[in-house]
Amino acid sequence: MKTGTERKNIKIGQEVSVVEKQNQRNGTLTLGIVAKILTNAQHHPHGIKVMLEDGVVGRVKQITNPE
Repeated sequence: MKTGTERKNIKIGQEVSVVEKQNQRNGTLTLGIVAKILTNAQHHPHGIKVMLEDGVVGRVKQITNPE
């Protein structure tokens, strides 16, 4: 299964679940479509940071529709 910790697994237009900064403790996930990839590194242990189409910024925890 592809993981949200690797930048190569995430594409613009893909549906993902992210955890927002204020929800990191409780783990609440937000579903959305990737508009921008904000993390430049190829790997991040807590998930690649992205901006969703609705403006939400968070770290990818699940890739809903892996391609």
